Amino acid sequence: QVQPVESGGGLVQAGGSLRLSCAASGRTFINYVVGWFRQAPGKEREFVGAISWSGASTLYADSVKGRFTISRDNAKNTVLLQMNVLKPEDTAVYYCARGRYNWLRGSSADYDYWGQGTQVTVSS
Repeated sequence: QVQPVESGGGLVQAGGSLRLSCAASGRTFINYVVGWFRQAPGKEREFVGAISWSGASTLYADSVKGRFTISRDNAKNTVLLQMNVLKPEDTAVYYCARGRYNWLRGSSADYDYWGQGTQVTVSS
């Protein structure tokens, strides 16, 4: 069990879109919830959303609901975060992590095996 790897970050104008990918190795994500978090400089890490093992259930923060979509392809050990209608306040380093429980939770303390993050910058 090793840390996942995020990719897909970059610079985008407000109103644009990005798709982030979270790739795991081995059996790291098998039977586990996966969550997305973000952290801006000087701020606390905040919950973005999470997805169940089957992909049937998702949970989103109010700030991104209706704009972001989480999906997963378990055959590829990959979880995606599709981000649409991006706003400057979405600027942050985005992290994915494995959940400690098999139900959806919004606290960073309930996740382990964190990735190193990928930078998303949204210009005005």
